[in-house]
Amino acid sequence: MSTAPTPPVVIGGRPLTLLSAARVYVCGITPYAVTHLGHAATFVWLDTAVRVIRHHGVDVTVCRNITDVDDVLTDAAARIGQPYDELAAMQTFSFDRAMRDLGVMRPTHEPRAHTYVDPVIRMAAALVESGHAYERGGTVYLRGAEVVAASGLTREDALAALADAHERTDDPAKDDPVDVPVWRASSADEPSWPSPWGAGRPGWHSECAAMAVSLLGASVDLHGGGADLTFPHHAYESALAEAVTGVRPFARAWMRVGLVHHEGAKMAKSTGNLVLVPDLLADHDAAAVRLMLLNRSWSRPWTFDPAGLDEAAGLLDRLYAAAGSPGSAAGRAEVAQALRNDLDVPGAVDVALDAGGSAARFALHVLGLDAAHR
Repeated sequence: MSTAPTPPVVIGGRPLTLLSAARVYVCGITPYAVTHLGHAATFVWLDTAVRVIRHHGVDVTVCRNITDVDDVLTDAAARIGQPYDELAAMQTFSFDRAMRDLGVMRPTHEPRAHTYVDPVIRMAAALVESGHAYERGGTVYLRGAEVVAASGLTREDALAALADAHERTDDPAKDDPVDVPVWRASSADEPSWPSPWGAGRPGWHSECAAMAVSLLGASVDLHGGGADLTFPHHAYESALAEAVTGVRPFARAWMRVGLVHHEGAKMAKSTGNLVLVPDLLADHDAAAVRLMLLNRSWSRPWTFDPAGLDEAAGLLDRLYAAAGSPGSAAGRAEVAQALRNDLDVPGAVDVALDAGGSAARFALHVLGLDAAHR
């Protein structure tokens, strides 16, 4: 007997029809700084998507990586005079605690990049053999012209995005400035592992490709991350996986969460406008913080306003009150339908407040609001 598909969950306008199992890959943190609200928004939204899919009886395997080999991490550690692996361990601990408090479920797999060096080396060797990559001076470069063409960006915009992502577009060893390292040659003061091309370390995009393919297979059902990862990271990660496996598409659906702005700019360490999750949780109910992040469209950028926390706290109190009322039997199905429709949390909350009872209790549960630490 064949297994009937569950009702499709629409994500980003793409109906994701699932049977009994789903594979989700989430681009995790580079652990060099304390978790901020932009990180939290991404991981709370992906956690909610997984909860909604699991509600339909689908067995979801989640892989969320830790990028603990990265030049940004190494540079940050050097500035404070700390070994990069110690800094990574400390910040990963802080991140784990923030995610726990916000009710984000532990992933099935949480690979660290430093434990997937060998798969990156094998990937690089296979790409060189197939002609998708070439080696110069101990570095293996992926040919990137087709990646840029497929992205829809102009070459000028692609080069600017690569530079913003700390890719060396002026590297004279490259055949083309849009080529990116699969494997980087390391100097004496950089992290390194032995390889067929000499001492080196993995490239950023190849780390995620290797971890995803190793743990989830040649393709995934849903791939998530912040919207700022669309290009170059997701584009090159996909190209690497597809080139080495021959399977297309690498991801059936994408969930790139809208960026958080604060004080007129994207929230980022480089702009100094961070709102840190531990600071928020010291003074506010974690469930209210989670609801503030969720009560909007997941794909749109938004601006953090401290007043939004008070609004979310008030809305949460109304949901708790509704959950204690007798309520309407039909409301629960309507909440589920709203969440299947591109994770329409505001619509689901409105239904839960109107219907009360089991509908409100279901909304609190499937949105993870009963899992966040009070």
